[in-house]
Amino acid sequence: MLTRALRSTPPLPLPGRRRERLLLGRLLGRLLGRLLGRARRDESAGIDLVAGIAERMAALLSAGLAPATAWAALDAAAADDAAPTPDAGVIAAAARAAVDGLPVAVAVESARSTDPAASPGWSVLAAAWAVADASGAPLARCLTMLAATLRDEAQLRREAAALLAGPAASARLVAALPLIAVAFGALLGFDTFGVLFGGPVGVACLIFGSALLWGGARWNRALIRRAAVAQPSAGLELELLAMALSSGASVARAERMVRDALSGHLPDATSTVEAASVVALAERAGAPVADLLRAEAGRVRGAARSAGAARAATLGVRLMIPLGCCVLPAFVLLGVAPLMISVVTGTLGAAA
Repeated sequence: MLTRALRSTPPLPLPGRRRERLLLGRLLGRLLGRLLGRARRDESAGIDLVAGIAERMAALLSAGLAPATAWAALDAAAADDAAPTPDAGVIAAAARAAVDGLPVAVAVESARSTDPAASPGWSVLAAAWAVADASGAPLARCLTMLAATLRDEAQLRREAAALLAGPAASARLVAALPLIAVAFGALLGFDTFGVLFGGPVGVACLIFGSALLWGGARWNRALIRRAAVAQPSAGLELELLAMALSSGASVARAERMVRDALSGHLPDATSTVEAASVVALAERAGAPVADLLRAEAGRVRGAARSAGAARAATLGVRLMIPLGCCVLPAFVLLGVAPLMISVVTGTLGAAA
């Protein structure tokens, strides 16, 4: 029956529709290209940048420069760049605070919070700087250790982004299937747009299909966001505690300094129970607690990396849920139903 209806549908004149079809074909090609080539923001680049700043600062301090002089040198180097970045404003704020004798950690956090484009790694540096200031730990050594921590976090984010790239691209392409079906219908000569906007049935298909498509897209984004790095700065609390203890502070005082630094600069960082167990083990065994804390921090980062890989592996299966519940019904309402209505109305019109 469908074959007879398609055969009986009068063909549309090509010369009058050729330009419209060519335009729709180009738009469809651009849509597919954007969906397949779209890339997520590389958050690891900003963290690597802050790690490089920490390494440069550690080298300058090891050479005998004062913190204010070192910050001023970094500020001058950032100002010489042809394309200023949001992170240059954070460096300038830290340099001004260091020259004026104000807390550098507070200035860094304030400058980072006022510019959302600045790297989130600045909050980690501010927390470490606050702990080093409060405990009196050597800044150069602390910054070197912080740079290694930031490099590990940047690598963790890169691995998570690489694992999520395939499922994310598939989710974007699947979510666009209803729009592609509408464009293909118009490209093949069917009056899909006229059906969707020309009657109550088409308008109902348009409303419900668009709502399902919007809900499926939000559902996909939520699943991808949950599969990303769930615990940023994994093991940071252990690293900061080791930093404070390396200055000779007591365990209680070091824990208080780390807690204050995290609450002021990284309020979303979750407190870990590994610190208490590692400190208790070091006290019983008489072993260096700072070394044990750094080893435990490495284990926590490895566990976070494995958990991220597991979440990325299960993401492809989880994305099937919004596909079946939202995207496929939207595909039927926006792509298949208008095409069928267009064929039926065209056949009835030709028969009349």
